Amino acid sequence: CCGGSSSSYCYMLINNTSSPWYLFFVSTEVVVQSMFYVQILTVLHCLFVAILVNSQTCENAMALKKIPHNSLYVSEPSPFMFGNDDNPKNGANWTCTNWLRSRFHFNFAEHHGGRNMFGVLRVLNDDLVQPERGFGTHPHRNMEIVTYIVDGNLTHQDSMGSKETLGAGGIQYMSAGRGVRHSEFNENKEPLRFIQMWFLPRHQELMPVYGGYAGDLNSENNKLFHLVSDYDDNESKTPVKIHQDVNLYAGKLAADITVGHEISEKRIAYLVCIEGSITVSGAHGSETLVQYDAADVIGPNNIGITAGSSGAHVLLIVMAKAL
Repeated sequence: CCGGSSSSYCYMLINNTSSPWYLFFVSTEVVVQSMFYVQILTVLHCLFVAILVNSQTCENAMALKKIPHNSLYVSEPSPFMFGNDDNPKNGANWTCTNWLRSRFHFNFAEHHGGRNMFGVLRVLNDDLVQPERGFGTHPHRNMEIVTYIVDGNLTHQDSMGSKETLGAGGIQYMSAGRGVRHSEFNENKEPLRFIQMWFLPRHQELMPVYGGYAGDLNSENNKLFHLVSDYDDNESKTPVKIHQDVNLYAGKLAADITVGHEISEKRIAYLVCIEGSITVSGAHGSETLVQYDAADVIGPNNIGITAGSSGAHVLLIVMAKAL
């Protein structure tokens, strides 16, 4: 900022008798006629101006942080880890060579090189499970687990006696509490994709609970449908309740459709572009997300989400800034 015409501008400010910089130096009996001091002041003033001018830009930039899909860790564990048969060489209707391809948004399993969490969101895994494969029986404890089904059918079975199969647009919810064991399988001939989220609970050692919502993708058309809210929130009438201050929305948007959502000052949000592409506009300016991309959104921020030319499928998770 201190080169060329900007340097002349800063020099004029210092030597202008009405300038606060001039008055400062007179009052402190600094000899401004000395070129050495003038040069120092020029640099200091320019730095000061740069900070003032760019502070709002920096704040706006922090309002949204894009998480590109190519920065996510992709895990393809051995089929034997969860009791599956070996991967077939040419499996009918298989869309990848391994039984599972999982994109981790946070540190999980063998991945330790990323973030641990965002707000109370501890895990978000985008899982693609091939036909007739799944996660054998395994334990959970003290976690609120929400699974949103994107494509296919997911069969859940647990140690509480629950067994249910749900399809696209559905949600399986489990409060692991003091401990529960369950399995998750794709029993069909087509691939299954779901997004599983783990939230830290408000209290430890709760009574384990399972719940499911069959879902209706039509109800998500061209709007953000409120799917999950807090048990302590008596105003929100959502199909799923969890033991944490979280609101989860999903929406399928036609091309060029825009939906909005206000993130208040004490809230943050995690936005996932499940399918298609979106442009997110708000205090940060605008940012484009494509399939598998995500973004941190910091309130206050009144965001607009506009679907691209092929439409979009989005997930928005809103929660408190701090525990």
